[in-house]
Amino acid sequence: MDDVTAELAKAGLEVRSDAGTRGMYSSDASLYRIPPLAVVRPRDVDEVAAALAVARATGVPLTCRGAGTSVAGNAVGRGIVLDFSRHLNRVLEIDPDARTAVVEPGTVHAVLQRAATPHGVRFGPDPSTHPRCTIGGMIGNNACGSRSLAYGRTSDNVAGLEVLTAAGERLTTGTKESGGESVIAAVKEAVNARLATARTEFDRFGRQVSGYAVQHLLPERFDLTRALVGSEGTLAVVTRATVKLVVDAPVRVVVVLGFPDIVAAGQASPSVVAHGPTSCEGLDSRLLDVLRARRGPDAVPPLPPGGAWLFVELAGDEAGEVEARARRLAADGIGEALVVTDPAVQARLWRIREDGAGLAGRAPSDRPAWPGWEDAAVPPERLGDYLARFDELVASYGMTSAPFGHFGDGCMHVRLDLPLDQPGGTKIMREFLTDAARLVGEFGGSLSGEHGDGRARSELLPHMYSPDAIALFAGIKHAFDPGNLLNPGVLVDPDPIDADIRPAGRFPLRNLAMAYPHDDGDLAQAVHRCTGVGKCRADNSAAGGVMCPSYLATREEQDSTRGRARVLQEVVRGELPWSHPSVHDAMDLCLSCKGCASDCPTGVDMATYKSEVLHQTYRGRLRPRSHYTLGRLPLWARLAGWTPRLANLATRLPGIRRLALWLAGVDQRRSVPAFARRPFRRTHRNEAGGKPVVLFADSFSDAFSPEVAEATVRVLRAAGYQPRLPSGPVCCGLTWITTGQLDAAKKILTRTVGALAPDARAGIPIVGIEPSCTAVLRSDIHELLPGDEDAAAVAGSVHTLAELLAKTPGWTPPDLSGVQVVAQPHCHHHAVLGWTADADLLTRTGATVRRLAGCCGLAGNFGVEIGHYEVSMAVAEQNLLPALDRAPDAVVLADGFSCRTQIADLRDRPSVHLAQLLDERSRSRA
Repeated sequence: MDDVTAELAKAGLEVRSDAGTRGMYSSDASLYRIPPLAVVRPRDVDEVAAALAVARATGVPLTCRGAGTSVAGNAVGRGIVLDFSRHLNRVLEIDPDARTAVVEPGTVHAVLQRAATPHGVRFGPDPSTHPRCTIGGMIGNNACGSRSLAYGRTSDNVAGLEVLTAAGERLTTGTKESGGESVIAAVKEAVNARLATARTEFDRFGRQVSGYAVQHLLPERFDLTRALVGSEGTLAVVTRATVKLVVDAPVRVVVVLGFPDIVAAGQASPSVVAHGPTSCEGLDSRLLDVLRARRGPDAVPPLPPGGAWLFVELAGDEAGEVEARARRLAADGIGEALVVTDPAVQARLWRIREDGAGLAGRAPSDRPAWPGWEDAAVPPERLGDYLARFDELVASYGMTSAPFGHFGDGCMHVRLDLPLDQPGGTKIMREFLTDAARLVGEFGGSLSGEHGDGRARSELLPHMYSPDAIALFAGIKHAFDPGNLLNPGVLVDPDPIDADIRPAGRFPLRNLAMAYPHDDGDLAQAVHRCTGVGKCRADNSAAGGVMCPSYLATREEQDSTRGRARVLQEVVRGELPWSHPSVHDAMDLCLSCKGCASDCPTGVDMATYKSEVLHQTYRGRLRPRSHYTLGRLPLWARLAGWTPRLANLATRLPGIRRLALWLAGVDQRRSVPAFARRPFRRTHRNEAGGKPVVLFADSFSDAFSPEVAEATVRVLRAAGYQPRLPSGPVCCGLTWITTGQLDAAKKILTRTVGALAPDARAGIPIVGIEPSCTAVLRSDIHELLPGDEDAAAVAGSVHTLAELLAKTPGWTPPDLSGVQVVAQPHCHHHAVLGWTADADLLTRTGATVRRLAGCCGLAGNFGVEIGHYEVSMAVAEQNLLPALDRAPDAVVLADGFSCRTQIADLRDRPSVHLAQLLDERSRSRA
C-alpha cells in the first residue's frame, strides 16, 4: 500500500490512504466491504491518466466512483479508487439549440438540471438518487429512473464519450470519433466470432441491462457510445460525456391507483402504460407502513384504499388535455383512483418514492433489510406473475419484503431481511440469490434493470445467458482491458456473490451507554442502518430538510452522515478503536443536529452515535476543555445566576475575555450571551386557577432568556392554564449528552424524571420552552433510561407550546395578518418533535410565514468551539443568512436559544420565540 501511495503522490495526485478514508470508501450502497489501497481525487483528465499509469506500472486495479450510491458493489475495489465527485464535477457546456450538454463524470445530476433548466431543457433520466448521483455513475450503470417510459435509459441519452482505455489511450466516441482503432478492431472480432448469440440473446425487452450491451456492437448497428454505457467501469474510464437534453412538458398530473396487493398492481401495469404515461411506479403498503411508523401517520398523503399503489404521471403542454387523460385513466376501472393536480402533493408522493430504497432498509419484520436482489426486471406483461412467485420464494426462506419500482417497465426494487447476522447467513444469502436468479431466468428477465450487476449479480449471469454469451463478454473485456485492470471482479471473472459481505456476522460491543432500543440494543445494527444511498450528500433544503449541514459546508465524504457511519462500522468490526484519530476526524464536524434522524430514510441518528464515541473515548480520561465548560454550562449558569453582573463583566473586559474564552475552548470571534440579571426561576410565582400544566424551564430559558419563559407563562395563562414549575431544579442534561458525558447525563435525567413523573402520571401536561431540551425529554430519555416506566410517562406527557395550544378547546391565536415571519425551526424541533403543529398554528394567525430549511450553524456548543467557526459560518450561509438578508423587515421566529444567538451574532438582529410572537405584551414592546 505504501508503495502505491508513494507513486501516486510522486505523480502529483491528491491521494489519501489513511484508515478512515479507506474505511469510508470500502463500501458504496451495496452489501460489500472492500477497503481500497488508496483513494485519488483527480483534478483534471491528465491526473486521471497519471493514476491509470500508476495502476499499470504497479499492477494495482483501478475502480471509478461518483457519488458512491451503487447498490450492486460496482464502485468498490481493492486497488486505487478514483473519486470523480470532488473536482471533476463541472457542467462545461450547454447547447440549447443542439439540446446537448458536455459534463465531467463527477457532475451531480441535480447540478446538470439546474444548469439546463433556464434554457428550457433537462437531462431525461431521473433516478431516485438524482439529488446526489453523478452522470458518470449513471453512465456506468445505464441508470433509468422513474420517467424512463418517456425518456428511456441513460444509453438513449448519451451522444458521445471521451474515455481512457486501460492502456492509457484516449478514445472519443460519437460524432467526433477518434482513437482506439486497435481496441475497436478487437471488439468487432470478438463479436463477429459469436454473431448468432449477439443477435438473439440481447435487447429482448427495455430493461435488459445485465451484462454488456452487445446489441450495440453488432455490425449493422455498431455504436460504441451506447455499448460503453452500462459497462460498469470495466472497459474504460470516462473522462467527459456529451449528453442529450430534452424539453420537459410543463403540465403534470398524477393519478394514484389503489390495488388489493402488489401482485394486482403489477398485473395492471400494462393497462396503465397503454394510456401513455411518463411514469408508472409501484409501491407496496408494507413500505408505507415503515414510513408511517417512523414519521407518523401524516407522513403519507391521503391515498385510495388498497394494499399497493401505482403512482402514474401524465404530462403534456395543455392543462385541460392532460387532466382529461388523467380522468380517462381514473375512470378506466383499472384500480381505485385519486387524481392529484396539486404540485405540492405530487412532490410529497414522489419524495416517498425517491426514499424507497432507504425506507426499504427496514423490513416489515422490523429487521435490517439489505440489497443484493434489488433490481430484477422482467417483460412488463409478466410482472404480476413474477411478483407472485417472488413473494412465495421470499416467504419460503422465512424472510419479508416490501417491493416497489418501475412497474411500467417491469422493474422491481426490493430489500430483504437476509439473516446476515446469523451463523450461516451468507450461505442462506447465496442460496436465495441463486434461486431468485433462476426465477428471473424462467420469466425471461434480467438480473438487473438499471443498477448493473456489480459484485451482487455478476456470478449469477449464467442463469440468464448461455455459455456462449458469457464467453462473448470475456472477449469484449479482453479487447478493452487485457490485463483486467479496470474494476476486476465485476461482470467477467466475477468475485463470489457471498464474499466480502460488510454486515455479515455479529459485532457485540460491551458497556455501551446508549440503549439503542430501535436496534435491539446493538450499535452495530444501528450504524449499519446506513445503506449508503447517500441522501446526506444532497442538498435537501428544497424539501424542508436539515441533513447534512456539515457535508454541504465542506463537500468531504468524511463530513457526511454516510462517511461517519462507514467509519463507525470499522469501529464495531474492531478495525479501529474508539479513540482512533480517523474516528474523531469524522465526528468532529458533526453538529449533533439530528437532521439525519428524520431526513435519512434509514433512520441513522449520528448525534446519538457521536455521543457514544465521545463517552467511550474519554470515560475516565482527561477531556477537551470545552467539555468541562460548555458541556457543563447549566452548572456554571446556576452559579453565575448569583452574581450575573460579575459574570458578564468577566466576558466583556478584553484581557479577561480572551483568557476566559481560551480556557472555555471557545473561538475568540464569538460573542458571549449575557446572563440574565435575575434567573426566571427566582422571579416566577405560581398562581391559582386554570388547568394545571408543568412548565419545564430549561437552563437556557432560566439563565439567559427569562423573557421567553415569562411570555410562555402569559400565553398559557391566557389559554386557561395554570403553569407551575417542578418542585426543584430540573435539567435535561443536553450539554452533557452532546459532549459524551453520559454517566452524568443519566444521573441528571434520573433526578429530573423523579421530579416530573408524579405530574406525568397524574395526566398533567409538561410544556417545554427550548426545543432541544424538550426533544431530550421526548427522545433521548429512552436511550439513557431504557425500561424506566417513570421516564416513559414523562416522555409521553411532554408537549411543545404549539402542540398543547393546538388541542386546547376554545383557544384562538392572535390575528397576525400582515405580519411577515421568517421562521428558523430548531434542528431538534424539526427532527424529533416535528414542526407541523407550529406551522398549523401560524397559519391560523394569518401571518405570512417563510419556513427555512437547514441548520442555523451554531448547534449548541458546536459553533462556538475552537476549530468550528468557519464551518458554522458556512452552514449559516446555506439558508439562514440569505433568507434574513432578503427580508430585512420580517419578524424572525426562532424558538432555539442557539438559533437566536447565531442570528444576533451574525446579523445583530432580534429574533423571537413562538411564545413571544403570540404574547400581546411581548409584541407591544417590540
